[in-house]
Parts: sequence; C-alpha cells; structure tokens
Amino acid sequence: MTALVLALLAGALVGLALGSLGAGGSILTVPALVYLLGFSPAAATTASLVIVIVTSVTALVAHARRGAVRWRAGLLFAAAGLLPAAGAGALSARVPEALLTLMFAALAALAAVQMLRRRTPRVAGRASAARAAGAGAGLGAVTGFLGVGGGFLAVPALVTVLAVPMSAAVGTSLLVIVANALVALAARAHSAAGLDWALIMPFLATAVLGAWDGRRLAAKVSAAALQRVFGAVLLAVAATMSVTAFR
Repeated sequence: MTALVLALLAGALVGLALGSLGAGGSILTVPALVYLLGFSPAAATTASLVIVIVTSVTALVAHARRGAVRWRAGLLFAAAGLLPAAGAGALSARVPEALLTLMFAALAALAAVQMLRRRTPRVAGRASAARAAGAGAGLGAVTGFLGVGGGFLAVPALVTVLAVPMSAAVGTSLLVIVANALVALAARAHSAAGLDWALIMPFLATAVLGAWDGRRLAAKVSAAALQRVFGAVLLAVAATMSVTAFR
C-alpha cells in the first residue's frame, strides 16, 4: 500500500473520530503519522498542529453558526495558554525522541481512561482566576509540546473552572485549541518547511471530510459505545508507543 493511500485512510480515520466524538480525536494524528507514514516524533507533532488547526477551524465555524461558542470565556482561557504553548513548542524540538514518544503515550493513556470512564463534568460555581489561568496554561503547554488539540482536557476544564455549559463547551474548546495551536506552530516555524506536505495535505483533506461523516455516525451510534471503542484504540496506541520508545 502506497504512502499516499495510507495518508488518505489515516486522515479519514482521524476525521471520523473527531466528528463522532467532538473532542479527543486528534490524539490519533501523531501515532498515525509516525507508524503509518514514517514521520519522526518531532516532525509528527509539528505536522499534527497543522492538521489540528485546520480541522478545528472547520468545526469551530459550524459551532459558531449555532451560537454554541462562548467567545469571551474562550479567549480569556486561551490567553493564559499562549506563552506556555509557544515555550513548549520551541522546547519540544530539543527533547529526545524516545522521551517525546513516552510522554505522548502517557497522554494517550490518560485520554483513553477518560473516555472509558466518561462522566459529565460538574459545572463550577464561582470561577477562580488563578484556577482558570492555571488550567489555560496547562492546556497550552500540552498543545505546544505534543501537538494535540487537547479537547478531552479543555472541555471538562471549561465546564468545571469557567462554568461554561456543556452545550457550548465543545465549541468554546475549539476556539482555545486553535489559538494555542497557532502559537505553538509559529514557535516551530523553522521546522515546518522540512515537512512532507505531499502526505500531510491528503491526510488533512480526508480528515476534514471524515469529520462530516463522523457527525452522521454520532447520530446513529450511542456516545457511550463510541467512547468505549475509541478508548480501547487509544490504550492500544499508548501500549505500542511505550514499547517502541525503547527500540
């Protein structure tokens, strides 16, 4: 199977996960780029930022049209993460690939556990400025360092820290993700030129198309079932990355 076909199939799978689950699907992007398309971990996390930005903007527009984005809360939350995202993005290129792989594996395992034990976050009472700044900074650092959107972290943080209702949490999280990913990508601009765009562009195209199919799938299959399947896939990904990090 050629690399182009693999890029198309992997992009479709990532898009399907993004569209059906709303948050967390982009964490499949880095493993797909590394194990299917032969990217190094550092290159994969940079390429993932490009894919996260485009797919998140596409989804953000759809949420904004429905009025499901809290712009003020999202921008304030994102502002706290911009500097950490830039710093983590620059630092990531200097981290040994084995360590970067292990850290990503840990994040994938965390996402899997959250998916398998999914509970509706409790809405906060009065938001604390310090907690909001800390949560925003933490999410920015994760996005910058590992090249993932972090929606599975952003959604509960927005609900529990800033009292954003669940009906607007996913849309608002996309705003935060786009802001953080743009800053993180800017910090890695020197390495973006060397990426294999001939594989990234078809991956991106099918990811966007797959997201639309994912939304239709979500209407036919229960969210709990989708989360269990996705959680199991992420656990397998985390285990594989942990093993290969030492080779």
